[in-house]
Amino acid sequence: MHRTIVDTVTTIIFFTTVAAASELFIAGMEPREVITTRLIMIPLMVMTGRPYGIWRDWVFSRTKPRGVWARTAADDGAFFAFQLPIYAATLVVAGADTTEILILLATVLPQMLVLSRPFGLFLEFMRRIAGVAHPRQGAIGPAP
Repeated sequence: MHRTIVDTVTTIIFFTTVAAASELFIAGMEPREVITTRLIMIPLMVMTGRPYGIWRDWVFSRTKPRGVWARTAADDGAFFAFQLPIYAATLVVAGADTTEILILLATVLPQMLVLSRPFGLFLEFMRRIAGVAHPRQGAIGPAP
């Protein structure tokens, strides 16, 4: 139960902060629009926070990455495999057509590449602070 709470709260904190900054400073949305968008996204983050944590743990346990580059690749792979289908499904529900979906998925890939490892590190950090980290989990990923 503790890990569920930690993974979910970590997801909300990280992605609300990153997305709000992007929406406000890059997209130029009004603060009220940013707040509304972020409030709409919270239920999705609540539903996916812990499942992603479980998925990421599984990917790391299976690949046993050693070294910074291998851990980064594991985080990238876990993040892409989990988040891209969710994003695609969200776009379908929103009414995007196939071309729009493919363009948006291609557009979001670089963002995911940049965010996946920092999110993985933040998740590990929050788990350690909360005392729910795997005993063999090191400072930059599960211990070899």
